[in-house]
Amino acid sequence: MDAAAGIEVTGVRRAFGSVLAVDHIDLQARPGEVTALVGPNGAGKTTLLLMLGTLLAPDNGSIRIAGIDPVAAPREVRATMGWMPDGFGTWDALTVREVLETVGAAYRIAPTAARARAGELLELVHLGDLADRPARVLSRGQKQRLGLARALVHKPSILLLDEPASGLDPRSRIELRDILRQLAASGATLLVSSHILTELQEIADRAVIVARGRSVAMQDLSSASSDQGSRQRVSHWRITSLDPPRLMAALVHHGVATQPLTDAVDVEVAGDVAASELLAVLVGDGIPITAFAPSYGALETAYLAATEDRQ
Repeated sequence: MDAAAGIEVTGVRRAFGSVLAVDHIDLQARPGEVTALVGPNGAGKTTLLLMLGTLLAPDNGSIRIAGIDPVAAPREVRATMGWMPDGFGTWDALTVREVLETVGAAYRIAPTAARARAGELLELVHLGDLADRPARVLSRGQKQRLGLARALVHKPSILLLDEPASGLDPRSRIELRDILRQLAASGATLLVSSHILTELQEIADRAVIVARGRSVAMQDLSSASSDQGSRQRVSHWRITSLDPPRLMAALVHHGVATQPLTDAVDVEVAGDVAASELLAVLVGDGIPITAFAPSYGALETAYLAATEDRQ
């Protein structure tokens, strides 16, 4: 077992009869990083996670989790991996604490150690006050937090999380972000699938974008702003002004593609350099600009570009 190897997926394919769910996906998630897995519905994300989680075998291609083939050695993979699926189920008759202790027993953790670990995790996910309540009384968001705790019971070095922020209130989402960054800082490998791109932008180091069952783009979010390609592609910027009519008139005069909003204007320009030049022109025209910023983050921009031709 080599935790430093992280997750490596090469040319993976999986079909269900005549339905090709995963066509050809390449992916690498490295230790010490949060890797985002994003794509439209039906892109193959959940099927890929099921294969990574040892619940499905690929038809073609190879998968390595901590250097281990999950088809050949599923037990070894499960020992090093924590998985939080979308739609977390639980044992309603058990208390919240008992759920985690039962999972600990499944991983052959001694009862005393499992109880101590359950207490640590309940505090981590802010469920300590509900520890001795039946799991059936938990809200959707609380069950999500319990699902994260369950995935961490055996201190895995690799984590798979499918829509982990689903059902969480804003405060819980911020706390989730902090927990995931702490886990990455400790050297864990995290692969997170989600539709909430703005939040992934804040926690992810890299992103793999999938569409039609194939990996179509990879984005380094830590250095996206310095990527030369991003300076050349079409980008969208949002501009606000103390004088909206004059702003619109100036943009029309300079032939800039615009989309008026209630309190701002979105413009389309040919990359970061063109955006900088446009700002200089508007200021030179005497337009009172109060804000000039990208309409989308780096992840949103990459996602829209990679999936613009989807049907």
